[in-house]
Amino acid sequence: MSDATVLVVDDDADIRTVLELTLTHAGFEVIEADDGAKALEAARSRSPDVVLLDVMMPGLDGLSVLRELRTDGRTAHLPVLMLTARAQPEDAVRGLDAGADDYITKPFDGDEVVARIHAVIRRSGQQRSRNPLTGLPANDQITWELTTRVERGQPTALLYVDLDDFKPYNDHYGFLRGDEVIQLLADLLAEVVTDEAAPGAFVGHVGGDDFVVISAPDEAEDVAAEICRRFDAIVPTLYDPEDAEAGSIEVPDRRGVPQVYGPLSLSIGIATTATRDVSHREELVTAATEMKRFAKSRPRDRSRYEMDRRRDGNEVELEVDLP
Repeated sequence: MSDATVLVVDDDADIRTVLELTLTHAGFEVIEADDGAKALEAARSRSPDVVLLDVMMPGLDGLSVLRELRTDGRTAHLPVLMLTARAQPEDAVRGLDAGADDYITKPFDGDEVVARIHAVIRRSGQQRSRNPLTGLPANDQITWELTTRVERGQPTALLYVDLDDFKPYNDHYGFLRGDEVIQLLADLLAEVVTDEAAPGAFVGHVGGDDFVVISAPDEAEDVAAEICRRFDAIVPTLYDPEDAEAGSIEVPDRRGVPQVYGPLSLSIGIATTATRDVSHREELVTAATEMKRFAKSRPRDRSRYEMDRRRDGNEVELEVDLP
């Protein structure tokens, strides 16, 4: 039995019912949407493992939905299978060119649908490479993205995003409030990437309060600056009114001695292929980690980013197990 979630998108209620019964029997959890707008909302909010998407729908058709999914940092990684009532090769080609992972022709065989969904999940590796809290791609997919871009010689910027003083916040307000902050940051990163970066930019969640963004080098500073701006703007809403007014919280350290911590902020380190020849992803990871540490060492009155502009960087020991 599978524990994957499939988003079924079709304006025909009968087809949705058949697919829901078939996929539920095969062990999938099924989410349904009857138009393109609802499909995009469900993909962004529910983080399905696979999207089964009808091509021909009124209003926002399947190809338009697919293009929106591929240009949104929250959904760009999702495997998509297109459902089409036409058997002409050009329809399949259009879907594949737009970023579909596979296609199924109506009328379909239920066993074939299940087999193709299992196959696309295996190929994508998304079930085992997704953070359970945020739904963002995790270490396996981050590794694949960085490795692929470096090996292709694709101009690449790596932004390493870290929350400052998150543990005291978690200790003060509890894990549920802490998880809400992590989820909020994940959504914010994806929204900024969608708004500020070109299609193909990537957002990943390493774990805990560590995230990465991968973009083109000429976008990196604008993306980092906007992440900092938006996060700082919402920070006061993350605190109880009295703490927000005080501008700090008091949390005992491990010895029980009260310590005062200011508002949450971000430290972002940036490394790009524009300033150095990169032959392995680890070179970008190392430089971005060092820049993140430099940003974290600066006064924390607001979120900050630092960009590596050196031609040759020194090796540093990694603080987290970033791939």
